[in-house]
Amino acid sequence: MMNFAPDTKVYLALGTTDMRKAINGLAVIVSEQMQLDIFSESLFVFCNRAQTILKILYWDKNGFCLWQKRLEKDRFKWPNSSKEVMNITSRELTWLVEGLNINQAHKPLKYSMIF
Repeated sequence: MMNFAPDTKVYLALGTTDMRKAINGLAVIVSEQMQLDIFSESLFVFCNRAQTILKILYWDKNGFCLWQKRLEKDRFKWPNSSKEVMNITSRELTWLVEGLNINQAHKPLKYSMIF
């Protein structure tokens, strides 16, 4: 598994993606459909219709990297949402890659006042 800093931004391209797309096709999705900066230090994650393939695209100093995982059995717990893009933590990405639901843990709360 890849290891990224805890503060790495991770964006899921919700819905399904044609996994025949390689770096150039996925980069177009990030910049035009997701309207995000492909050259940022972020990870962009895509999933196929059968939820058996994940691709992660990112820029690494002087070139693009494309990571893929294909499951031979089972499916990824890809979020079902009406949104086009979902921002998750690198920890949640690890859960997703390992087959867990990203909503399994309590979400952190931030308060501005005690009472």
